[in-house]
Amino acid sequence: MTHWGAPESSVPERTDRCAWCKADPLYVAYHDQEWGVPVHDEQRLFEFLVLETMQAGLSWHTVLKKREAFRAAFAGFDPVAVAAFGEAEVARCMDDPGIIRNRAKIVAAVKNARAFLQVQDAEGGFSPFMWSFADGRPQINHWRTHQEVPTTTPLSDAFSKALKERGFAFVGSIVCYSHLQATGVIMDHLVTCFRHRELLNA
Repeated sequence: MTHWGAPESSVPERTDRCAWCKADPLYVAYHDQEWGVPVHDEQRLFEFLVLETMQAGLSWHTVLKKREAFRAAFAGFDPVAVAAFGEAEVARCMDDPGIIRNRAKIVAAVKNARAFLQVQDAEGGFSPFMWSFADGRPQINHWRTHQEVPTTTPLSDAFSKALKERGFAFVGSIVCYSHLQATGVIMDHLVTCFRHRELLNA
């Protein structure tokens, strides 16, 4: 699965797609291929965790445009490698114009990698830990408009609290809700979107 969008000329023309991705090829590829698809792979879960925490206060499109630069800066999103980052690696990231050079977020990514490994050891993986908050099954919503889609829920509140208790940073309930949407724990494609129908029948 590609992490970037296809060239603009190859973006499928559809009218039954969530409107937030509009015609931007990067957004369209992410919407069509990744958003709301259940994720269990540990490294991909860490990738989304890094990207969602980097997004805090910014647009998701800003993060998507820098995704491959983040991949290079954060050792392919290998949590073991990132957990071993020291001051030299943090300084290198701060000098990298391709990523979001926010020291607090970079330091948080390292801290979160270490906490991620601790969750893996304690829970048998980050995936079973995360999915346990939804009883192991995707929460399928049936929104008709984007105005109905919340930014937090009791589920994201509980997940956020649990992550904070385990030493994670930049994991407020809004960030956690976005993470749960991205990884398919919560499926928030509108009922009018073709991906809602596809994921519902997957």
